[in-house]
Amino acid sequence: MVLAIRDLHPSYFGYVMATGIISTAAFSLGPSWLSLALLAAAVAGLVVLAAALVLRLVYFRGAVARDIHAPDRVFGFFTITAGLDVLGVRLILAGHPLATAILACLAAAVWLLLTYGVPASLLLTKASDSVLGGVNGSWLLWIVATQSLSIAAAIMIPAWPGLAGVLAPVAAGMWGVGVLIYLMVVTLIVLRWLTVPMTPATLGPPYWILMGATAISVLAGARYLGLPGSLPVVRATAGFVEGFTYTLWAFGTWWIPLLLILGSWRHIRRHWPLSYEPTLWSMVFPLGMYSVATATFGTITGLSFMAPLARLMFWVAVLAWVLVAVAFVIRITRRSRGPETTASPAATSPAE
Repeated sequence: MVLAIRDLHPSYFGYVMATGIISTAAFSLGPSWLSLALLAAAVAGLVVLAAALVLRLVYFRGAVARDIHAPDRVFGFFTITAGLDVLGVRLILAGHPLATAILACLAAAVWLLLTYGVPASLLLTKASDSVLGGVNGSWLLWIVATQSLSIAAAIMIPAWPGLAGVLAPVAAGMWGVGVLIYLMVVTLIVLRWLTVPMTPATLGPPYWILMGATAISVLAGARYLGLPGSLPVVRATAGFVEGFTYTLWAFGTWWIPLLLILGSWRHIRRHWPLSYEPTLWSMVFPLGMYSVATATFGTITGLSFMAPLARLMFWVAVLAWVLVAVAFVIRITRRSRGPETTASPAATSPAE
């Protein structure tokens, strides 16, 4: 238990993100019992992971510091913000706006700390001339966290219409910031692909966030477009947001075949073992988010062809969640039976 807390991967809150968004999808697309079961699992996961994070900050500050200064791991902390907001969105659908507001405030505080602290730590305390070698899909969690705040701001307006004059500009602003950060980070990722040799170890599940980041941007745009058109900021920006949101949806859809090709290269061509790693939740989340974003944007804009695609992706996401959960249980069961042979550092995935 002590080692598990010390070595807790920064991206582990991706479990809350993945579970919460599939629960949200099931709320409108799937059986209600599944939505409730996943909501309970997401809440339980948040409580356990929050407690583990606090213990890690208290007793293993050195391990946390190493993660903060590791370019390939530090952006995983943004899953805290995204996890809080994704769960908050599901709770407001269940009729708990106050819980959503509390989680959104906590998420905003974490985001402010990370969104300036992480780039500063990489720029001012880097140990080498470049951090390009540490760029990976987890950097896109910065966008996911940013857009989750846009969604939270927009979805709280019906509950507190008196705050619409504040929340609507926040929703629009965070959406725009998230889109611009996406363009910046994708440029860095493509640059890394073209300049640093690709290996099965570095081409991990977080690269699915290339699609997940566009999907949550689409959902943020759709939630924003669903706000009253009488709001000044909505009148000023709705046309641009709608057009660019559709472009993001198309670009995210374009990513899916390429990501499948890269995954096939990793596991079939290069024989990388299919086994549990914490970042697998970063692959489940984009699938669920794509389903919710497609369904929501299709409804808001009247694009009916999106509905069957959203339902198909919902069941793909459910299947992926089950497979990753089973792999996690198997991993825990094997560890509980006795100590495993320690793998050499060279044989261990940097994602674990």
